[in-house]
Amino acid sequence: MSYWRLRTQKLNFNNEPLLMGIINVTPDSFSDGGQFYRNKRLEVSAAVDYALRLVEEGAAILDVGAESTQPGSQRIDETEELRRLVPVVAAIHEKTTTPISVDTYRAAAARESIAAGAEIVNDISAATDDPEMLSVLCETRAGVCLMHKQGMPQTMQKSPRYNDVVAEVAAYLEERKQTLIRAGIMKEKITLDPGIGFGKSPEHNFRLLRETKALHALESPLLYGVSRKRFIDALTGTDNSRFPKNRLPGTLAVTIYLALRGVQIFRVHDVAATRQALAVAKTLWNSNDDQETIPFNRMK
Repeated sequence: MSYWRLRTQKLNFNNEPLLMGIINVTPDSFSDGGQFYRNKRLEVSAAVDYALRLVEEGAAILDVGAESTQPGSQRIDETEELRRLVPVVAAIHEKTTTPISVDTYRAAAARESIAAGAEIVNDISAATDDPEMLSVLCETRAGVCLMHKQGMPQTMQKSPRYNDVVAEVAAYLEERKQTLIRAGIMKEKITLDPGIGFGKSPEHNFRLLRETKALHALESPLLYGVSRKRFIDALTGTDNSRFPKNRLPGTLAVTIYLALRGVQIFRVHDVAATRQALAVAKTLWNSNDDQETIPFNRMK
């Protein structure tokens, strides 16, 4: 599919991937938690300024999250999520027309954020954790990203197991997509995320990176979140757990690899660097006389 239909907007993929810029309004996210806090208080204006900078750098979507879902993280209550999330969404919406995504699995947070201007619900539970989420998606007609995860963030990395991770992830995402379609949600509203790092070992992640063809076969746009994640250390033999920003070079390499295999959307921390890397790769690829010139987001 060459586009993603949102609540009131439509995103076209054309010949290059779109970047979803990450805005974590949390005190404890693995890479950038607490960056908008002063004296333990969330500064909405700081989050808005950062969002506008991401737009200038090339973000096509702004993804706002108020609860950390890194391995081992603890859930916050609904009241706290709403307190963090909704004012930031509303303030960003006042300043830009760039579509806002809310990273939440709670129906109340999705509903309130959409009322404040959000266009997309980015649900790590694929609309399974909250039985009211399907109703919210149907009522608001928001775009939705359905992600695969095994287990809960508190325990998901302790012992992830699959017989065939690619087949199982693909089957799960297809089942969730069909559930939403049966509920009355247009297929054009749905994007799929294999959930890199969410209940997967390094080898599971590598297979989901290498074998994108099985996920493209689901005929929905694909969103990958690989930015600064731990599997990059496994590839390089390093340990950047204390300094996740040092994983940027590996993140860019994986992103280019996936872009050349047709992935349409990347959820990233480093928008400017990613945009530059993709632009260079695209130019070199399409100017290579030894290769057939193809659109950058087509399967090779």
